[in-house]
Amino acid sequence: MKKTIFTGSAVALVTPFKDDEINYEKLGELIECHITNKTDALVVCGSTGEAATLSEKEHLECLRFSAQKVDKRIPIIAGVGSNNTKHAIHLSQEAEKIGVDALLSVVPYYNKPTQDGIYAHFKSISESVSCSIIIYNVPSRTVASISPETVKELSKLENIVGIKECVTSNIGKHVKNCTSDFSVYSGEDGAVLPVMALGAKGVVSVAANIIPAMMHELTDCAFKNDINRAREIQLKILDLVDYLFVEPSPTPIKTAMNHLGMEVGECRLPLTSMTGNNKKILTDIVNNLMKK
Repeated sequence: MKKTIFTGSAVALVTPFKDDEINYEKLGELIECHITNKTDALVVCGSTGEAATLSEKEHLECLRFSAQKVDKRIPIIAGVGSNNTKHAIHLSQEAEKIGVDALLSVVPYYNKPTQDGIYAHFKSISESVSCSIIIYNVPSRTVASISPETVKELSKLENIVGIKECVTSNIGKHVKNCTSDFSVYSGEDGAVLPVMALGAKGVVSVAANIIPAMMHELTDCAFKNDINRAREIQLKILDLVDYLFVEPSPTPIKTAMNHLGMEVGECRLPLTSMTGNNKKILTDIVNNLMKK
């Protein structure tokens, strides 16, 4: 029987910076805010956490700090993906030593591997650790995409326990093809209710960085079959979700957080700050949502 790491809303946590260094005081504040607001799990050093621009030392220290701060109060999932299988194994082993609850491992990017290569990549990681692994499929970033058939085969490995899927049309296929103890999570905030109706166990959410309680309530209502309230929340956040991805993430979510006084700093280069009309529309959406 596979372990279910979480059900509900996991936040794809931003990494706060100050003077281009990780702001650990602010990171601790964000973690406490999420626990208070019933966020169901934390994903640290994922795409939204700008793992691509963290040094290995920063990456592991951020995971270590977060795990110590959380202190097992909610699950912590470590982003440890790489397009280099040996490096992905190394990061996975180091994160396991830190004591995280699960690993989030992205489909290898840039190399454009075949399905056989993707399978071998994840199988090699699986054999290198005992920690639970959640596959992350986000072809808009990686170019390569894992097929439902490959997911089905990987789901037979004991410690590959789930997938964060950003191709919404694949969600039902994973639920249908894999055993019921294999956890399927939405990677799209705009489709939480419909994919949970298909059997997804929750969402890894960017929007939860500013509306953690609302995202928890959305998933909770979906589990309880309170469709009217879940639909109300899903429709309420659609404009926000659209504009959180109008420019490369996490630039918009950090812009929204800073607008709300959360002081998480800017993104690291090559991402640059939002300006002009996109920023104005996003901040107007945030203002209107917070009034409701």
